[in-house]
This record gives sequence, structure tokens and C-alpha cells, in this order.
Amino acid sequence: MIKALIIDDEPRARNVLHQYITSFIPEIVEVRTAGTVEEARGILEFYRPDLVFLDVEMPNQNGFDFLQLPHNSDFDVIFTTAYNQYAIQAIKFSALDFLLKPISPEDLKTAVKRHLDKHESSRYRKMLFDNLALNVEKHDVQDFRLAVPSSDGVFFFMISEIIRLEADRNYTIIHLIGKRPFIASKTLKHFEDMLVKFRFVRTHKSHLVNLDHIVRISNNNEFIILSDGTRIEVSRRKKDEVQRQLKIN
Repeated sequence: MIKALIIDDEPRARNVLHQYITSFIPEIVEVRTAGTVEEARGILEFYRPDLVFLDVEMPNQNGFDFLQLPHNSDFDVIFTTAYNQYAIQAIKFSALDFLLKPISPEDLKTAVKRHLDKHESSRYRKMLFDNLALNVEKHDVQDFRLAVPSSDGVFFFMISEIIRLEADRNYTIIHLIGKRPFIASKTLKHFEDMLVKFRFVRTHKSHLVNLDHIVRISNNNEFIILSDGTRIEVSRRKKDEVQRQLKIN
């Protein structure tokens, strides 16, 4: 059974989320709420939540500031945020979860299920929080560090060092500059959703390629050559998109 803490400066947002949890999430047996980071800090002196619903944008101290405070509790976090593309990208790149406001009961159920399915240790979770803090400090999303949890721990990669990503059933093989390929337990679609805005293009159902590592494209546009010498097929359906991306860039 789960104990939860809601941290949000908007009373209505706190009340709605509290009501949804009570009505739709039987796994959560106790809920406390806080309107500020300072109030939440006081609650954590005697309350040990398993899950914190954390608003990103709050006055004085925001959700990211809260994570940098010393805590005596080991908890998972689901961020709650209105549409803030920079914050959402930082959260995604740190392999953390979020709910977009206004929150729906179905989205809440799905997020809590993801929490229940997690098996990461508190040490790895802290590494993800620390990576988020680093990403938030960056002035350019291109400098974000990508966190990739695996059965062996959490690994971090810069976008620029990724040459290509290759689908392998429900896994993805990440090919890197000067390093051994890394196997991530996420689908290629998962990475495509994050990286397509960062000069990555899907050349084939099995390949997502960093445009900066394309050396040349064949005369018939049927394959590309990458900086590591790899030859990658361009599917018929993807030819127009690949051409368009290469001309623009």
C-alpha cells in the first residue's frame, strides 16, 4: 500500500488530485498535501511518503528546488505541470515521470501503475534527480544529458555522442562514438519521441539516426553512410523525410 504527498501551490489543483486519488487509486491509502516547498519539508519530518506528486512551477521554491533539499525519506516522484516544454524535456531526459495539467483520472491511473512497476533503488533514483538538476541548469536543451536506466544501473549520454539507435524487439541498441553499443530496455519509439526534435530522423523502422553523423547519402537515396562507417538502409516510406531533413540541415 502506498502513502502519497501532493505538493502544489494551487489549492484547486491539490483538491482535484486528492479527490482523484481517493476515488480512483485504491493502492494509495494515505494522502497529505502541501502548498509550498517549506510546508512539504515540515511534513516530511514526520511523514514518509512512497510517492510525491510534485508541481514544477511554484513561487519562491519550485519543484526542482524541492528535490535538492536534504530528505530523510526515500520516495518516487511524479511531476505535475502545465505545458512547459523546457521542463517536460528536462524531465523526460532524466527518465522521470510527469502528468500534464489538467490531470485526467486515466492519466493518473497509468502514472501510478508505472510507479508500481518500477524496481529502481533509492541510489539510482537519486542519480536521476541529480541529472534532472543538471539538465535544468542548462541554457540549451541540446546540452541535456540523457539518462538511460538498465538492469546494471543508470547510464548517462550526451546527445552529440549518439550516432544511431537500433531497434531490437522491445529493446534499443544505442551506438556511440568510441564506445561499445549500449542495450536499453526501452523501445525505439520511446527514444524517437524524445530525440526527433534534436536532429534525429527515422530512416527505417529499425533505425533512428543522428543527422550530425550522416556522412553521405547514396545517389538513389536508398542508404546513408554514417561517421562510424555504418551503412543504413533508407526505407521507401522514409526517403522523402530523410531528404527533407538533410536539405534543411
